[in-house]
Amino acid sequence: MRQTEFKQHATSAVVGYFARASLPSQQQTLGQLTREILSAGERLNRKSLCDRLLAKLGQSNDPVQGRHYQELLNLLFV
Repeated sequence: MRQTEFKQHATSAVVGYFARASLPSQQQTLGQLTREILSAGERLNRKSLCDRLLAKLGQSNDPVQGRHYQELLNLLFV
């Protein structure tokens, strides 16, 4: 009985880990946005990052991805 409980807990922990790992890291997302901004010839500053994040947040249909963008926005104003 205890082995069954342990296996179920371990399985759900592994599934949860891979579900979270599907999103890019915060550094990867900020790096991608930075590259987009600089490639467009724009100045890189807090406002330009915020504008891009808000645009991504508005386009996002996935609540997990939206939360990811919201957390990045929060980092800009801490």
